[in-house]
Amino acid sequence: MTVPLDVSDWKPAPFAVQGETVFAVGDVHGCASELTVLLEAIERVARERQAKRHLIYLGDLIDRGPDNIGTLRLWAEDATARGVDRIDRVMGNHEIMMMLTLAGETHAAKAEAMWRSDRMGGETVLAEMRAACRDPCAPPTYALAVAALGEGVMRHLMTQRSHLRVGNTLFVHGGLDGRADPQAFLARPWTAFTDARWAWITHGFLDWQGGFGGTMVVHGHTPPDKHRAISGLADPHLFEGDRLSLDGGSARTGIVTAAEIQDGRYRILKAGTARNSGSLTLLPG
Repeated sequence: MTVPLDVSDWKPAPFAVQGETVFAVGDVHGCASELTVLLEAIERVARERQAKRHLIYLGDLIDRGPDNIGTLRLWAEDATARGVDRIDRVMGNHEIMMMLTLAGETHAAKAEAMWRSDRMGGETVLAEMRAACRDPCAPPTYALAVAALGEGVMRHLMTQRSHLRVGNTLFVHGGLDGRADPQAFLARPWTAFTDARWAWITHGFLDWQGGFGGTMVVHGHTPPDKHRAISGLADPHLFEGDRLSLDGGSARTGIVTAAEIQDGRYRILKAGTARNSGSLTLLPG
């Protein structure tokens, strides 16, 4: 089945990304077919751009969807495979849960219980890794992940960033706390689990009206239905309040969302066929 792609018109916004063309990809959650269509579109556009071309993943590549291993292999591709000059990978809360589980150290038990719950969908990833290794009872360990995903994917998983700044724009999975010092807020390591609030925050970010000290925030984490409930915005993919959300709901809605960002403007790219998210409304990202 062909996956449709929708590309919006350019919209003005006060991004200052140092002359780069930045492609930012929101939550994928195992929707490899939709990610493939987005990456093919990004590659076509990137090869037309003269400025530095930069691809940034905003986290939550895994859980819930039908092809998590395929998604991670696309995510781990080299920059040259997609016609860009650089790729950066920001960590999402779903990667945090999985990596803490695999490490088997501090927070592992709580992270595993949360990750493998029905609402978070980590059981889908574990099932894929077990199937890849032909071991239906294998425990969720680093060794299993290496065997299923390969050293290259695991190396990228271990070296993800908490955030990235390009000019006046911050790329982060969850967001910023409008009342906190941003440097201290972003400095929390992912190993702190839910205390690494840059990967988990919703309230205090989406409903914050005071700006972020001149920083424009591009983020994922909060699907459209939950975003609307917190922010009051009819369309969460519009730049508003110094924020731009790129979580399309993916495994729930059928849509994986990205943006092309240049100095002073942006446009939204959506891959997939929209479907009713039904009873999953307002579950965490």
